[in-house]
Amino acid sequence: MTIKLPKAIEAYFEADRSGVPDAIAATFSENGTVKDKGQTHRGRDAIRAWMAAEAQQYSYTVEPFLVTAENGKTLVTAHAVGDFPGSPIDLRFFFVLSGDRVAELEITV
Repeated sequence: MTIKLPKAIEAYFEADRSGVPDAIAATFSENGTVKDKGQTHRGRDAIRAWMAAEAQQYSYTVEPFLVTAENGKTLVTAHAVGDFPGSPIDLRFFFVLSGDRVAELEITV
């Protein structure tokens, strides 16, 4: 199933597939934030470090399959498979966009 994602969100998932922390950080606004596993990462440098740590710890793929709007945010539900605890799992990605960049991202189960 192919879904149509906003450009900034598509750029995020493309960068995630590349596994390059710099590419992922570049999809965020200067002061963008990521909330994941109970921690908040604020700014591109912190987001780059978060993704570098994730890439060292786990190997995975994420395939978005549903996009909706919820409380002013774009919600993307994606199937994640990898060598992390609980795999496979469907994750929820709550995005707030600012122009062509991601301003906020929260990842939940």
